[in-house]
Amino acid sequence: MNGKTRVIIGIAAFVVLLGLASFAYSSLGSDFDMPDRLPTGSGSVVGAGNGTDVATGNGPNDSPGSGSDAGADVEKTVAPDFTVVDATGGEASLSDFLGKPVVLNFWASWCPPCKVEMPDFNTVYEEIGGEVAFMMVDLVDGRRETQKTGEKYVAEQGFTFPVYYDTTEEAAYVYGVSSIPTTVFIDRDGYIITGAVGAIDEKTLRLGIDMIK
Repeated sequence: MNGKTRVIIGIAAFVVLLGLASFAYSSLGSDFDMPDRLPTGSGSVVGAGNGTDVATGNGPNDSPGSGSDAGADVEKTVAPDFTVVDATGGEASLSDFLGKPVVLNFWASWCPPCKVEMPDFNTVYEEIGGEVAFMMVDLVDGRRETQKTGEKYVAEQGFTFPVYYDTTEEAAYVYGVSSIPTTVFIDRDGYIITGAVGAIDEKTLRLGIDMIK
């Protein structure tokens, strides 16, 4: 086999690999589209660009959604399981909370919209945290966000809700998170009921919780 032939074969293999990767990514994203998306407190459709891009730290980056009626007839989607760690290094999985409604929130301490909504999350948690499980998942990439910076921010703000650290980026991957904050509302049977991309206010948070209680 001459050098030219090897180059052609190598290029062909690379193209096939890219195709497979693209298919896998598309499949993952379509599997976990949220059935309904909550409107934000201002009345705009969630996904209209009030989040911060995970890759660049910039926002807005989302396209307008199709409204809260978009997924009325869509079959329920099972919330994919994942494992994260708490401040002590102890592991926690989403499946640990099966039987209880879950508010799953993805955030980072460098994300301005995350900081806007977190006080409201803490207020609601302190009121009904015994009825609904809160999983506030810090997206730790080891560069802009580390577990140490996340812990420092939470301590400075005095938040009392449970905080977990996605140190392996498993949770972000299985949920296809590309913009934060992202909030997913999961019922007691482990199904995704609705969600929001971008910062939400207390009223909207309570609306989402009402849908899973």
